[in-house]
Amino acid sequence: MHSSIQNTGILSEFNILAMRPASQVMQLDRLGSFHQTRLSFMRTLVRRMVTENWQISTPVFDLDEQGYGTVVYQVVAKYGTFSYVLFSHYLDPECRNDRVIADQWDLTMALCEGTVDAEQLAFLRENVPKQEAGRVDSRVMVLSRANRSARTFEYVVNELTNGCQPNIDVIAEVGYLYRTTAAYGSGKLGMADWEKVWTKHRDFARPFAAEMFTCYILRHFSMEQADYLAAKRAPKTAVKLDENIKRYIGIGNSTGLGMAPFLINHPLLINQWVEMRETALARVVAASEFGVEKEILVHLDMGAKRVIQHLSEIVTGDERQHKSNLTVQKELHLLRLWLQEEGPELASNHLVWRTLIEYAEQHWHVETQEIINTLLIELYPELVDELEERMWVEECYDVTPEMSVSDLISIIEDKYDWALAIDFSKHESTGAFWYRSEEKMEPRLGQTDIDLGMEKEMPLGIGRRVRDCYDQMCSYNLEQPNQNVAHFIIKNPTRSGIVARIQTMANSLYGDIRENLLHTDVLPIHLLRCKLSFFGVSKFDPRSRLWVRNTMFQGAPLIDDFGKPLCDDWHFPIKPIFTAG
Repeated sequence: MHSSIQNTGILSEFNILAMRPASQVMQLDRLGSFHQTRLSFMRTLVRRMVTENWQISTPVFDLDEQGYGTVVYQVVAKYGTFSYVLFSHYLDPECRNDRVIADQWDLTMALCEGTVDAEQLAFLRENVPKQEAGRVDSRVMVLSRANRSARTFEYVVNELTNGCQPNIDVIAEVGYLYRTTAAYGSGKLGMADWEKVWTKHRDFARPFAAEMFTCYILRHFSMEQADYLAAKRAPKTAVKLDENIKRYIGIGNSTGLGMAPFLINHPLLINQWVEMRETALARVVAASEFGVEKEILVHLDMGAKRVIQHLSEIVTGDERQHKSNLTVQKELHLLRLWLQEEGPELASNHLVWRTLIEYAEQHWHVETQEIINTLLIELYPELVDELEERMWVEECYDVTPEMSVSDLISIIEDKYDWALAIDFSKHESTGAFWYRSEEKMEPRLGQTDIDLGMEKEMPLGIGRRVRDCYDQMCSYNLEQPNQNVAHFIIKNPTRSGIVARIQTMANSLYGDIRENLLHTDVLPIHLLRCKLSFFGVSKFDPRSRLWVRNTMFQGAPLIDDFGKPLCDDWHFPIKPIFTAG
């Protein structure tokens, strides 16, 4: 898709971009309505692999008749060579468990720097299948594991064995052959930390690029293993998966509370992600002030039609999500009608997208609004894609000791008015607390005065911490006026962390989520949805307010597509259409 705006410096002619305020963007329900964009990490990774024509070979493919054994993929990227080591195991069905407490899986994998020799392969074979119970060294960048889908894997293998392609409707109900249950990186269990990855391995020097690549190769193996097993079972009659079906198959994922604290504990990084997304949207809105070609309107209509079908194909048992999907479909039908009725006049309207966004905000569901924003961003790759290099920021939270206490009080009143507006004297305002489980050190959400663990509460209630600091600072300022922050912290050393956060985040547009995460009715699933949208997943299927199923890389190009002209339109994947015969 291309617009009439060429990337020849015309953005320099734009006035200061009209960015949406944090008071709107950083609301939890809106963050939980985000979908993948061109800046999501899976999208940017795929663009890089395809355009740079990464070479992926298989020096080791040692599987037995049942598909168990060892596989090593060698990856020659633009700047370096890597090895993806995978171990396929027999797993008793009674031991199959996607929860973090599991200790056995169908597959375990490791992404390593360089090539692996026999000694390192033996070391990995001993430790990778143990996951958290094992230990690896800094040559390993990512550790992951996965389980087969009980509904699709054997079905697909059996169909291929019988010389048939699987029914696409059966595939659509699940969307994958394997689902990953974790992808660990950034120094955990002895692996390379982010600083090493960022400075030494340029191919993966973007947030979560190595983790996303690990899931992408898992997708490739899942289909390669299905083809392999079918050929073993029936060498003369088996067929291989059709390429269109392969592109439609993704990787499953279940995400729970373990992901939630990341968004709270990394506000500078989250600010960067959101700011780049909002910059992309603001650029697109500004672009329409130069006119919108008919071709762009057609692409938007096609995009809305695609989302309607995508949502209709999602199978979810969550009533709230099901109703939301139906509502969004209805409202996107209205968008298509608007485009058809107003299309001839839109080219002369120099506020097209601003008008559309404002109308959506006044009349339509928040998830419809954010889907429309996603579709608009998709229309202008030449204005958006260069922002992918700005999705990371070095995080540093420092106290500014010379700032006056009165100035910091003013900053809190300005930047954290949302926190000061919460009445924490109400029981429901502190009815929940966050802690880590003793067994797996995974985040959990407890009920105040009911569940055990309050003494181990994690400091994720930023609103309450800000409020407590503000109250104490106001009292201090009355007793000792004209003091600076250094004096306040000397008297109140436990406040140094929240003071550093407040002072640091005061210079950012976004970052802090404007929600009381300690409220009895808090919906952590919005936190999960937000982070997953930046990963680039699709087909959200909430299983409770605490965890959500989703699909990764569904619709994405295959390894065989590397080096070919890129078709970067796999957002909101839909079932491929097959003609008879």
